Amino acid sequence: MEKVRQIAGRNIPRHVAIIMDGNNRWAKRRLLPGVAGHKAGVDAVRAVIEVCAESGVEVLTLFAFSSENWQRPADEVGALMELFLMALRREARKLNENGISLRIIGDRSRFHPELQAAMREVETMTAHNQRFVLQVAANYGGQWDILQATRRMVQEAQAGRLSPDEITPALFQSYLATGDMPLPDLCIRTGGERRISNFLLWQLAYAELYFSDLFWPDFKHQAMRRALVDFASRQRRFGKTGEQVESEVKAEC
Repeated sequence: MEKVRQIAGRNIPRHVAIIMDGNNRWAKRRLLPGVAGHKAGVDAVRAVIEVCAESGVEVLTLFAFSSENWQRPADEVGALMELFLMALRREARKLNENGISLRIIGDRSRFHPELQAAMREVETMTAHNQRFVLQVAANYGGQWDILQATRRMVQEAQAGRLSPDEITPALFQSYLATGDMPLPDLCIRTGGERRISNFLLWQLAYAELYFSDLFWPDFKHQAMRRALVDFASRQRRFGKTGEQVESEVKAEC
């Protein structure tokens, strides 16, 4: 496993993944329609991007719309799609100006062609930016990701380009939607729930989990900084003992 980098004496995760939960409940508490919570959540996205970028995080993956979210009321889904399209068009230039590369991961086939075109346009515009990578998981599910990776590998094997003996965890990981990114070091979930809900199932095997009772629209700069401070206080052992890890750290100093 790669060692977590240190910046200004603190352990900094290379890759942070976030399940943005609680938009609807935030809106209901204010007697507002659910979509109002999703709109308010856009400000939290901006805040978290700012903190991650300034802290030295390299990759931020946001769970925006799961493959199960299609089961929500049709009017809410429609409003979410409109908000997603509007956000892509409105934020594209800002992302590009700030050196942020945007990637959309998930099955795009179910999205409207106009939305698919907007995704491609923003990805192309920001593809060469290297300051920071923002991944948005849309119509994404961890089980779907594992299945699509497996199907691609089977196709490679049937074409004679891959032998079963060559399949390793590292090779399998390269076929996932996040295959060219470092694995998440930290996974945050807001809204008070304590589960990962089919998000990055393979990738989160060794990630540190951080749960916040704040609804997503309220998870702003200070909340994100607290999560990073909490991460920095943890000892990541990856199956080793704490003494082994401490010995390795001393040996490197």
